[in-house]
Amino acid sequence: MKGRIALLVGGAVGYVLGTRAGRQRYEQIKSQAQRVWDNPKVQQKKAQAQDYAKEKAPEVQHKVADAAAGAAAAAKDKVGKSTDSGTVHTSDPADPSSPTYETSVSTPHAG
Repeated sequence: MKGRIALLVGGAVGYVLGTRAGRQRYEQIKSQAQRVWDNPKVQQKKAQAQDYAKEKAPEVQHKVADAAAGAAAAAKDKVGKSTDSGTVHTSDPADPSSPTYETSVSTPHAG
C-alpha cells in the first residue's frame, strides 16, 4: 500500500514539475523557501539548535553507548553461554545427551 501511494505521489510531482506551469510554481516555492531560510531570525534559531546539539552530544553519546552495551549483553545471553575467551558453548536442548560444541566468536571492540 505504501509503495502504491509513493508511486502515485512521485508521478504527480513529476507531472507537475514537468509542465511549464508546474515549473514556474516550483521556482516560486523554491524562492520563497530560500527567503525564509535566509531570514536572520531563522539563522539565529538554526545557530541555537546547533549549539544545543553540540552541548548535548557527549551526553547522548554516553547513553547510546550504554544502551548498545546492554543490547550486546542481552544478545549474548539469548545466543548461549559465553566465556571471556570468546567461545560459545552450544548443544541440542532437545537432546540432553547431545555433545556440547565450542565455537569461537569474534566480537568487535569499541575503540
